Order: sequence, then structure tokens, then C-alpha cells
Amino acid sequence: MTTLVSTTDTVTRDALAVLQPGFTGTTAPDWLRRRVGEGLASVGLFGRNIESPEQLAALTAQLRAERDDVLVAIDEEGGDVTRLEVRTGSSFPGNNALGSVDDVDLTRAVARELGRRLAECGVNLNWAPSADVNSNPGNPVIGVRSFGADTALVARHTAAYVEGLQAAGVAACTKHFPGHGDTAVDSHHAMPRIDVDLDTLHARELVPFRAAIAAGSKSVMSAHILLPALDPNRPATLSPQILTGLLRQELGYDGLIVTDGMEMDAIAGTYGIERGSVLAIAAGADAICVGGGLADEETVLRLRDALVAAVRSGELPEERLADAAARVRALASWTQRARGAASEPGADMQEGTAPGADSGIGLVAARRAVKVTGSAGPLTGPAYVAAFTPVANIAVGDETPWGVAEELARLVPGTGTDTYDGTEASTDQVLKAAGERRIVAVVRDAHRHAWMGEALDALVAARPDTIVVEMGLPKAPPRGALHIATHGAARVCGVAAAEAITGVGDV
Repeated sequence: MTTLVSTTDTVTRDALAVLQPGFTGTTAPDWLRRRVGEGLASVGLFGRNIESPEQLAALTAQLRAERDDVLVAIDEEGGDVTRLEVRTGSSFPGNNALGSVDDVDLTRAVARELGRRLAECGVNLNWAPSADVNSNPGNPVIGVRSFGADTALVARHTAAYVEGLQAAGVAACTKHFPGHGDTAVDSHHAMPRIDVDLDTLHARELVPFRAAIAAGSKSVMSAHILLPALDPNRPATLSPQILTGLLRQELGYDGLIVTDGMEMDAIAGTYGIERGSVLAIAAGADAICVGGGLADEETVLRLRDALVAAVRSGELPEERLADAAARVRALASWTQRARGAASEPGADMQEGTAPGADSGIGLVAARRAVKVTGSAGPLTGPAYVAAFTPVANIAVGDETPWGVAEELARLVPGTGTDTYDGTEASTDQVLKAAGERRIVAVVRDAHRHAWMGEALDALVAARPDTIVVEMGLPKAPPRGALHIATHGAARVCGVAAAEAITGVGDV
């Protein structure tokens, strides 16, 4: 591809600096290392890039050999959304589990331990936490990624999470501004719209972001959502009224503004990624997140050249691009200082925790989040686990294992399992496969999927001793002789649920 200008040009370097691209593979490709050397200041990591902590540390070391202050970002919320443990499930419960416990010290400690692990692997920017108030229980993309539906609760836990993560030297990225909790559409697929008045937005959506700003959140991620009360024409990511007028001027935020993934259909399908990126920087964004789906050098060059062309044509003020690049570099400098401070002896160690050790705080938190309804006795013999599996949203992905079957099989030998979806959730199939074994039905957001509710009702009618484990939002009425709500599907949530089912462990 022919570039518009020399790669030593200041505008071109600034255009590279504002990009946060992804790539494929578990080592840094040559093209990425070359672009980092030319001015690319950030790189985004996804599950496809990670095999082990050791491999991840080697990868980030490769990048830092080109540029010591490079920002290495990741979407590591813990809970259902994990990249660090994409193949096994997370060692940390997600936001909804933490919100259900409502102990801000616990939330702060979980975030700090998660940050410690990221920093140990060389990651210094985390696209978390979600500060969305999940006011719409039918929300298809947020759900258990939110601390809850209560505004004040979400605000205090958002602040605690930011404090904990940044105490470990990892910059927080509070998302999805100005709030994705009242949507019924996934912005990965289309443009969500929130039709509420300004008073509601200020009293609900914006409160957690104010708390995050007060807590010192180093970055904020914009949402690809349309809020007519704020801007009837453009989604938040592309809106000067929202990013500059509201976030910068009204809320007084002075840190880095990062866009959500620009290849999501809410932007790519409406504006295109090149046009969308120009509009986002012009509106007040400082960094363009791209790479979840598009992860090649051509994408980086296309976006770089689109930004340079917009400056040359006068559509994008050169000072705005320079300001955005300066904010990226300022955050990079903070992470360098924070990395040094966090590595000082005893600076980030919980009592009794050695460097590199697992504090166990994730399992402690998952156990505290479990809610058991019903008085039936625990499982004492082999069980049959029927996992009713919905289609996962893109943010969660369908590659991360979830459920209770593996842990139950360990605790109770002879336990078996099968997976059912909406086309296969036949009561007769489950009863036949279970035989004499007690049935454990595992669901995720049963309130959002009518077929799950019907399957559970039929199973409980046929086998009243059925145990139901809800690993999504526990909004449906409890069913079964035992009903266990984990408030998330992280691996540790499955462990805690299995302990509750068997009466083994500390639940």
C-alpha cells in the first residue's frame, strides 16, 4: 500500500499513536513490531493471543523491546469476559457477583489481584470495569458484566474496582460511556438507542462514571449507542456533544478517551471504520480500538492514512489529533511510573501473598456470591448435568468453558453431562440420559430465554428433586428442590456452585 506521507512525518506518527490495533498469533508479528518502532503507541490483546502467563510475558517483552512505554491493552473483566484465561474460565468472579456481595473492600481486593496478574504478564491497560447500570434485565450484551441495577451500588463498586486495578499499576478503562445498561440491542450487531430524558441519564447512567472519574480512572471507553436526549444524530463514540461537551467539559474528565471496537456493526455498518475513526477523533476520542475482528497491518494503515488525509483536507484539526496522541503518550508515561511503584518490595502484596502466588481471593468472592434457595439435601451420588446453553454474545465469546459439570465430576465420580440448546431441550431426552441419577440443570439468563424456562418447568414437574443452577442474572423465579444463583459463569463460580450442591467447601 502506498502511504500518504513519510512515516517520519509528525502527523503520521500522531495518527499511528492514537490506534489500538489487534493482531493474530501468540508472538508479535514483524509488521506490528515495525509499526511500534514507527510510532504506534498501543496494542490490543485478545484470547487468540494468549496461551499461558509465561507466553504472554514473552510477547509483551517483544513489544517493549521496540518501545518501552507501549500500552498493552486487554479486555479482562474477569467473570464471563476473560482473555487471560479464555481456555479455562476465569479465576475471578465478574461484576454482578461482586455487586451481589456488596463489599467494596472485596471488590477492590479482587481488582487489585487481577491487576497484579496482568502487570506480571506485562499488560498495563485493562478495558474494564463496566460501569453500566443494568436497568434493563433483558439487556443482551451487559447482564452479569454489570455490578447491578442499583445506581448507587454500581457507582461505589466501579470506584473500588478502579482503585484496586490501578493500585497494581494497571490503568483502568471505565466503560461504556455514557452507559449501555438500558439497551435491548447488542452494538456488536446494530445501533442501540436509549430513549430517556436528561434527568434520567444524570440520575442513573452518569452516576457511576462520575464516581470513576473521582476515583482517578485513567481512561474511559465510549459506547456505540444513540442517546437522542444528548445527541439525536450521532452515537456517543462520534458525538462532540457527548465526548467533549459532556465528558470533558461538564464532568471535568481529563484522561484518555478510548472508543469501543470500531469494527462493531453499530459503527462499521453505518459509517465505516475509516470515516468512523475520523469522526471519533474529531468528536474528542483519543484512541481508536480496533482489532477484535480486523487484526492485520492493512487495517492499521487504512486507519492511519484516513486520519492523515482528514488532517490534510482540514476536516480534522491537526491540533485535535496532536492532543489525542499526547493523551495516549501521557497514559503510557503513567504506566511506566506505576509499574515501577508497584514493583517496589511489598508495594502490592496482600498479607501472606508472595510474588506470583494466587491469593485465592477470586474463589473467596465467588463463594460469597452464591445464593441458595430451597431446603433439599445436598447431592450425595452421581448426577446428570444438563447444560442449557444460549448463544453467547460476542463480548463473552463461545470459546470459554462454563458450567459445573467438570467440578461436580471431580467431587462426585460418575457424574455425566450433555449440552442442550433451544432446538434440543427435550425433557424426554434429559430424563432418558439421566436415568436414575439426580438432575442438575444449568442455565444462563433463564429469564431471557423462554425455552429454558419451559425446560426447567418440565424437568421439575417430572423430577421434583432437580437442582437448578442459574449462572446468569437470577431474574426468573427460583425453580427446583435446590436453586443456586452464582451471578456469573466464571470458572470459580462453577466451583462455588459445585461446592454448594455437594455440601463440600466453604459456601
